[in-house]
Amino acid sequence: MTGRVIAIVPARGGSVGVPRKNLQQVGGRTLVDRAVSAARAAASIHDVVVSTDDAEIAEEARRAGAAVIARPAELATATASSESALLHAIAAHEVEPAIVVFLQATSPFIDPADLDAAVARVAAGEADVVFAAVATPVFLWRPRATGGWEGVNHDPAVRLRRQDLPPQVAETGAFYVLRAAGFRSARHRFFGRIEPQLTDERFAIDVDTEADLARARALAALADPALRAHDPAHGTAHDPATVPATGSSPGPAAGATPEENRR
Repeated sequence: MTGRVIAIVPARGGSVGVPRKNLQQVGGRTLVDRAVSAARAAASIHDVVVSTDDAEIAEEARRAGAAVIARPAELATATASSESALLHAIAAHEVEPAIVVFLQATSPFIDPADLDAAVARVAAGEADVVFAAVATPVFLWRPRATGGWEGVNHDPAVRLRRQDLPPQVAETGAFYVLRAAGFRSARHRFFGRIEPQLTDERFAIDVDTEADLARARALAALADPALRAHDPAHGTAHDPATVPATGSSPGPAAGATPEENRR
């Protein structure tokens, strides 16, 4: 597949969990800036646009180097879907894309190398959709309608070792790479052949609450050599913007799908 690759960052002005969330800073940069910068650093992405209803976010997006698409008020409510914002942005963009890269600014540590790897897989026809994921094996449980709890992704009577668990991944929500024609037809981010792009689980943070924001800021400080303490317990964390991705093949993992409306 050849053609234009466009990255879209939906970033509305309203937010429930964290006021003015998309303009909050992590590592001295706003979440909008970080998302735009990650997309611009990816070699495979031609255009970067931010879809927003907010003048301050629009100004920040332009400062970071993105084009801005004004989102109608009816597509910027807490109940409006991300898909509606994406479809509007695609229609409003001056060039018809072959591939759409949907980034969420609430994930402040997106690695451009992961974006390039995911785009390459869609461009090569390996998948119609590639989404960011982490391999973090867990045993999930849910309540029974009749009382008590039951295993979701495992048989409680058979305790498998980590290495024997079937491949499962947890969706991080950081990015989704979509074949544009298929997305316009399906009008949903998951269609056709779907594949995960494994990302570094150390950086799989989704900012939905003040506590999430505090963790992201702490990790950004830890990843900055000028701020990181010389303590072996801190490990070797780095900012994904400067370190290659850790791989792209799914391993044994399990997890829950992130919230739908974090834009």
